[in-house]
Amino acid sequence: MGTKLVDGSISVDCWERLRAINDTKDILSGKWKVMIIACLASFGKKRYMELQRLLAGIGTKMLSKELQELEINGLITRTVMNTKPITVEYELTNYGHSLKPIIDEMALWGKSHRGKIIDEIAKKE
Repeated sequence: MGTKLVDGSISVDCWERLRAINDTKDILSGKWKVMIIACLASFGKKRYMELQRLLAGIGTKMLSKELQELEINGLITRTVMNTKPITVEYELTNYGHSLKPIIDEMALWGKSHRGKIIDEIAKKE
């Protein structure tokens, strides 16, 4: 990454890294986007109602909005099936699958953190 400070200023390499992190945060921001990606990465193609059941607590408007934003960013595809009633399936694109290692690391960190907190609480009791 290079030197972090050059004459009291952030280096170009460091600035580009921070900007890239911010871009990622912006694309994945929102309460549900990471969970939607995690569900599709874990379970594969899902219909709208299946996703809504997996994501307990998400409203229909929010799910539609989050899915639309993920599709705009090329992370998921939406396939309308020629059925009656119309069925819509969602799945990760190859580009969306590139986030799987990040999601897996988040899960590992979350599990570790939960264990740490539980251990700390148990020590206090």
